[in-house]
Amino acid sequence: MSETTPVPTPEGWRAVDAYLTDLLVGHDEALAHAVRDQRSAGLPPIEVAPVSAKLLHLLVRIAGARRILEIGTLGGYSTIWLARALPAGGRVTTCEAEPRNAAVARRSIDRAGVGDRVEIRQGRAADVLPTLEGPYDLVFIDADKESNALYLDWAARLGRPGTVIVVDNVVRAGRIVDPTATGSQVEGVRRGLELLAADPRFDATALQTLDAKGWDGFAIAVVTDADTVAVPEAPLH
Repeated sequence: MSETTPVPTPEGWRAVDAYLTDLLVGHDEALAHAVRDQRSAGLPPIEVAPVSAKLLHLLVRIAGARRILEIGTLGGYSTIWLARALPAGGRVTTCEAEPRNAAVARRSIDRAGVGDRVEIRQGRAADVLPTLEGPYDLVFIDADKESNALYLDWAARLGRPGTVIVVDNVVRAGRIVDPTATGSQVEGVRRGLELLAADPRFDATALQTLDAKGWDGFAIAVVTDADTVAVPEAPLH
């Protein structure tokens, strides 16, 4: 007799997330300190969940990445995870629009002992990205969702065939399939996913997640050897 599959509840998925975090990620004081400093500075609690951060870390190692581009530093939590995965001589370039966020991140990254591997480029990513030189081996996009399509275009331009791209927060608690959800963030996520589906420069999929951050998900793509296409327009602010 087959068992009935239980319906996930917030209490249930948070318990599973805590179990997996304790078992497979564990406690790290430098990372915990980074989160505490982020909270103390009043930054929003929107850093990636520990299990997702560990996935990013493993993807860097699986891809053999040496040059990483991160779009959206916040308090530096994910940046530390990315930098720790790099081999000797590896480098993370991370873009952060808010000076306060960049300052908090700089302190946490240095305290974690990976400051020599991380360059923080302060400014709007739309302005910073055209000044960078690729190729990058892995790109992590976790900034304003309205600009996801623009960031993906630059990820392809600054990447190479085989570059891994990860885009966070692409499910938005299911709002991406809610026809009544028309907020700018949801629409920006949809545009990014539609670009991944239609643009021959990408081969992509996406996964839903249930973790400490609730119901969300991420897209993961590989840059192909297809020709570039037209640059999407940046959103108006």
